[in-house]
Amino acid sequence: MTGGRSLSPEGHERPAWGPLIGTLVFVSVVPASAVLLVPYLLSGWEVQPALLGLPVFRWLGLALGLTGSAFFVDFCRRFVVEGRGTPAPIAPTEHLVLGGPFRRVRNPGYLSVLAMVIGQGLFCGSTTVLAYAAVLAVAFHTFVVGYEEPTLHRQFGAQYDAYCRAVPRWVPRWHAHRPRH
Repeated sequence: MTGGRSLSPEGHERPAWGPLIGTLVFVSVVPASAVLLVPYLLSGWEVQPALLGLPVFRWLGLALGLTGSAFFVDFCRRFVVEGRGTPAPIAPTEHLVLGGPFRRVRNPGYLSVLAMVIGQGLFCGSTTVLAYAAVLAVAFHTFVVGYEEPTLHRQFGAQYDAYCRAVPRWVPRWHAHRPRH
């Protein structure tokens, strides 16, 4: 594999269209619902007075939302290019994704989604959206521990176990992990 392409049976490079299309479909349904639809249904995206009367929370919300969005795009790109798959459990990656933010934390996609939702809550001054973010965080943790980690252990074995020992689940490490090949 080179640059998001794989070799056809004849030895010619072909683009990774399947993972790209699968990722776009998945993101437009699942994360988009969590990040856009549910916060909209909860708040109507109406801007309320700033939390605690402090406008700094709006700026913090904007920064979190933009940062989370940028990291989420990179997360999706890495699943397609590096992992040769999608974030969707029904179309997982062929390779363990270890680059970029995955060198500092095992779950940058979930953290990106949470940053975008918390960012909306802070920007709009919506305690309801912030409460939803807390529920979402618990749901993510439950899914990661109960399904995702055991599945990745079965799929990638010792490589995933070594990765888990080197990289924390939720709190990003300052120094990036450098995987051994």
